Amino acid sequence: MKQSGFADLPLHYGRVPPWLANRMATLGRAIIESIVLEYGKKEVLIRLSDPAWFQSLGCVLGMDWHSSGITTSVMGALKKSINPISKDLGIYICGGRGKHSRKTPQELMQVAEKTGLNGVELARSSRLSAKVDNTAIQDGFQIYLHNFILTDEGDWTVVQQGMNKNNGMARRYHWHSEQFQSFVEEPHTYIYGRRHAAPILNLTSGEAKATKKGILELTTESPDKIMKEIRKIIVLPGHHEVQAKDVNMKRLGSILALAQNTEVTDFESMLLLQGLGPRTLQSLTLVSEVIHGTPSRFDDPARYSFAHGGKDGHPFPVPLKIYDRTIKTLKTAVYKAKLGHSDKQMAIKNLHKAALRIEEHFIPNNNFDELIAHERGMAPVYGGRTVFDDRKDTKRRKKKVGSQLRLF
Repeated sequence: MKQSGFADLPLHYGRVPPWLANRMATLGRAIIESIVLEYGKKEVLIRLSDPAWFQSLGCVLGMDWHSSGITTSVMGALKKSINPISKDLGIYICGGRGKHSRKTPQELMQVAEKTGLNGVELARSSRLSAKVDNTAIQDGFQIYLHNFILTDEGDWTVVQQGMNKNNGMARRYHWHSEQFQSFVEEPHTYIYGRRHAAPILNLTSGEAKATKKGILELTTESPDKIMKEIRKIIVLPGHHEVQAKDVNMKRLGSILALAQNTEVTDFESMLLLQGLGPRTLQSLTLVSEVIHGTPSRFDDPARYSFAHGGKDGHPFPVPLKIYDRTIKTLKTAVYKAKLGHSDKQMAIKNLHKAALRIEEHFIPNNNFDELIAHERGMAPVYGGRTVFDDRKDTKRRKKKVGSQLRLF
C-alpha cells in the first residue's frame, strides 16, 4: 500500500541546541536500526510516509510536540546519523532545507553511482513530487524543505514542507513510492490526518472513496473545492502547552501503570533490562511503541512527548539523564541483536505488548495536570533542560564578562 499525506503545524523559528540535536541523532539512529532489524528497510519508508508516525517520532525525540521545527530537526538528525552507515543499512537520505533541498538531484546521482540505481529517474521523481505539492495543489504553501529517502533497492519516500506566512502555518507532505503508478493520476491515494479535533481519517477505507481522487482531479475543481479537500489533514493546535485533550489518557495511563507496576504479566522479560527505574521504563515503552506500534497508535502524537519532554519545556523539560539511559539501552539492544543476541531487543518489544494488555482494562482518571506537575517537579533530578536555560546561561556569561571588564 502506498502512503502519503499532509500535516499542518504552527510555524516556529529557531535552532535545536547541540545538547538536544546530538541526542536526537543518536536515538533516531537506534530507532531506525531497530525497525530495520525487526521489520526491514522498506518499513522505515512506510513509517516516514505516515504523517502521524513522523510527528510521534519527533515527540519521542524531545522536539516541541507540535511545531514546524519537528520536520527540519528530525530529518536533519536522521541524515546526520543514518548516512554514515547507509551502505550497511541500505537507506540513504538526500536533500534538506533551503539550499540543501536544491542539492537533492546531485546527491541522488551520487547514491545511484554507489547502488547501481537509475539516478536520472530518481532525480525526476524528486522534482515531480516537489512540483505537485508546490504547484498542482494551490494551497498557499511554498516548499522550502525537501528530503528524498531511498533504499538501495530503489524504493523511496519524500518528506517535504511548505510555509504559509499569511496564516503562520507550515504544511508537511509525505509520499511513498510503493505501487506508485503516476504523478498526474491520483498520486496521493492515502491521506492520513486530523481535521481540528476530529479523529484521524484513513482515506483508503471504503468510507472515504469520494476523497480518493488525487491531485489531478482536485486541480480541475474550483479553489473552494480544493481547499475543502486539503483541510482533511492532521492539524496541530497553536498552543505550546500539552493539554489533556491532546492526549489519549487511556493509552498514556497504561504506559505509566506499566512503568510503576513490576507485577505485570510477562514482566520477567524486563529482567533483561536491569538497572532501569520506572521513569526510564516509561520512556522506553513510548520508544517501543514508535518502533513496534501499528498506525492506529499514532493519532495523538502529543502522548509521545511524555517520553523525553520538549525543548520548550512542554509538557516538561527534556530529562537528559533519562534520555541518555534510553539511548544507552536501545543502542545496546541494537548492537547485541546484530551479533545474534536479540534478548534485549525482544524485551523492548515486549514493553509495547505489556502496555497494550494493561490498556484493555485500564480506566483513566483526571490526573493530567498532576502528572505534568510531577514531571516538572522532578526535572532537576532528571537533569531537565530547555532552550530557555541556554538563554539564561548566555546572559550570565555576558554579565560576568561585563563585571570583569569593569574591574579593570
